[in-house]
Amino acid sequence: MAREETRTSTSTPIRRTPPGGPAAGDGAHPSPHPSARAWTARLLMAGIVLAALNLRPAITSLGALLEEVRDGLGMSAGLAGLLTSVPPLCFAVFGITAPRLARRFGPAAVVCAGMAAIAAGLAIRPYAGGTAGFVAASALALMGIAVSNVLMPVIVKRHFPDRVGSMTGLYSMALALGTSTAAAVTVPMTDALGGSWRTGLAVWAGLAAAALLPWLPFVRRGREPGTRAGAGAGAGAENPARTAPGATEDPAARPPLPITRSRTAWALAVFFGLQATAAYITMGWMAQIFRDAGVPAATAGLLLAVTMVMGVPLSFVIPRLATRLPRQGPIVVVLGVCGLAGYAGLYLAPAAGAWAWALLLGISNCAFPLALTMVGMRARTGAGVVRLSAFAQSTGYLISIPGPLLVGVLYQHSGGWGLPLALMAALMIPQTVVGVLAGRDRTVEDETAAR
Repeated sequence: MAREETRTSTSTPIRRTPPGGPAAGDGAHPSPHPSARAWTARLLMAGIVLAALNLRPAITSLGALLEEVRDGLGMSAGLAGLLTSVPPLCFAVFGITAPRLARRFGPAAVVCAGMAAIAAGLAIRPYAGGTAGFVAASALALMGIAVSNVLMPVIVKRHFPDRVGSMTGLYSMALALGTSTAAAVTVPMTDALGGSWRTGLAVWAGLAAAALLPWLPFVRRGREPGTRAGAGAGAGAENPARTAPGATEDPAARPPLPITRSRTAWALAVFFGLQATAAYITMGWMAQIFRDAGVPAATAGLLLAVTMVMGVPLSFVIPRLATRLPRQGPIVVVLGVCGLAGYAGLYLAPAAGAWAWALLLGISNCAFPLALTMVGMRARTGAGVVRLSAFAQSTGYLISIPGPLLVGVLYQHSGGWGLPLALMAALMIPQTVVGVLAGRDRTVEDETAAR
């Protein structure tokens, strides 16, 4: 992805130009005024935040109204389980295309197109008619989410290489805020808009349309926003020991990173997949668990929102803490213990201790921002982050596909939540083990070179 931009980029650098003139690698392009660089940085941050806000409402708004959608479309619990498996399937299938699209069009253009796909899919799906149309329109929205999922860590690593933890935290916090807001307000907003679940789902298209705006200036440039060390700095700026300050490293001089030869990459992919399994089961089924325990629909949606909103503060704290530790295993263990306690509580007293279980599972779900942070930490170069992000997320989402579907099947055939909750608790154990392995202090470049 960096090769094309290293040769042709006319984008705006964010780092100050050295006193002697433009950074090496900038060629004849002069450095713009500092105020323009600051404006570009602020616009890029706004774009990241708005994009992150849109990466989960398509899923959690559906989870809050799943019972109404099932009734309206005539779906069984098993078919509803299949519907809750569509997000990870789309993330796996479309996420793997993100690096190629980014090389062809630039990451900013791909993210902008992703926001447009989200807006179109969310506007169409409630009115597409029948389950097949609903799933197809959902897949369109999820396609936009998938490519943005993969490219967000890449954009953060490339344009904020010295602030990976804080920027990942900001992005993760916005993602958690969008997730929890959709879970909390979808039911009351649906009631306020006349009670139709179709309207309650379609309204979220407006947020995605708003997220298009910050990315449009970069698309008009035909190139992604500038890097901190001059054009195409993502490949070399993060590794000053190997590249002179201000210079750019040509990825064409290196062979493609054999990412599948890295044990850390596989551990991170499995960790990503298992945490995604837990997250999509929670987003798709948790409100239904509480409703079946006698909790009113609006309260069940609020409990789901509490689970999601825990990611707002913790998604900012955990990445910053993770970047300060040589190993992230202790954080993984704490999150795993919280998950096991939450599932045990849902089994023993789902209604009586509902708020406590929602909080514990909210803490456990913060394995997602931790996984994103480790993607940026386990690779030294921009090219390595691109390949690791695409591999870990696409492989991880493939791993997570059966989980929500299996929960729906177990729920339908057992008539209760005992077996599904046992499955969720059992999956938390290997998630913790591979998370500890992924959190070791090493990079995929060093591993693949050694092997």
